[in-house]
Amino acid sequence: MSNRLKELLQDVSVEASAPCRIDMGGTLDIPVFYYTLHHLAPCTFNAALALRTKVTLSANDSDSIRVSSRGFESAEYPLDSAPFDHPLGLIFAIAVYFRAKGVHVTVESQSPPKSALGGSSAAALATIAAFDKAYQEIGERALPVRRSVALAHDIESAVLGIPCGLQDQLAAAYGGVNAWYWTVSPDGPKFEKQSLMGKKETREFEKKILVAYCGVPHVSSDVNSTWMKQFVAGTNRDKWVRIAGLSSDFVDAVSKKDLPRAIQAMNEEVDLRLEMTPDVLNPIMHRLVKAAKENAAGTRFTGAGAGGCVWALGEEDKMDTIKELWAGILAGEEGAHLLDAGIDPDGVLVSQK
Repeated sequence: MSNRLKELLQDVSVEASAPCRIDMGGTLDIPVFYYTLHHLAPCTFNAALALRTKVTLSANDSDSIRVSSRGFESAEYPLDSAPFDHPLGLIFAIAVYFRAKGVHVTVESQSPPKSALGGSSAAALATIAAFDKAYQEIGERALPVRRSVALAHDIESAVLGIPCGLQDQLAAAYGGVNAWYWTVSPDGPKFEKQSLMGKKETREFEKKILVAYCGVPHVSSDVNSTWMKQFVAGTNRDKWVRIAGLSSDFVDAVSKKDLPRAIQAMNEEVDLRLEMTPDVLNPIMHRLVKAAKENAAGTRFTGAGAGGCVWALGEEDKMDTIKELWAGILAGEEGAHLLDAGIDPDGVLVSQK
């Protein structure tokens, strides 16, 4: 089958792309949290951003797997010795799963590297979608979307060697603005999607948000590992109960267009996380948060923080002021900048040339 895959890609290339996201209530999508807090109906909010990661499959000159991605040196390894601990190891692991002998995988991301926007998960899902499309062309059945999401999540968790959440893959797969409810059953974990707004409402919501990259890459495993160790040890459980409640409050407020209540929930949630892990905001992130709060906005670091991005939510007439203040703060930091991205209503998209 892998020989047929290379033969196909010698004639056509297959492309897939998926969006990254901003979020609120992350970490609750990790099993140790939502299993033991299931009685609180824990949920996570995210909005897909029009910053896409595109993956292209083409034939490689040799029978090895080749992976190329902006910001990394291209790497090439034989199918059965590709390293999963490589900086591009997640893509290699997916390529090996699909027995991608003689395939060149090219990854192009519009989001900054390690920006805590779920870019690696978007790349994983786009890679799976591209391989799925290629295999359909040679007679295989299509993967259901839920199966693609689970596959992307499971491979990423296995490669990283730590439990991972599911929200990044879901934002990449479905796009739009959604709440995800983490449920459990005898058959295993499940998720339920609540779409919070249509395309017209999304355009209005876009005018109320702002996203900034602080110029410092994040390492989500460090912060998430701290939160998980604390939680497993029985520490700060009361704070996580409160965070679950605040996430639900935020989702309810957004669905009812109650901006003041949504802003309050965001800021209280960040304050609780700061109590548990003071370094979840670095100095520049603290300045961004302070400027937004002084203009009656809510703020949230993306993902697990400690670098990466911060996003703000506020009344439309306040956002121009916040944008100007944030631009001034970011101007003094190498690599830091505002992200020019609206909300992407679409999830993963696939094409071939």
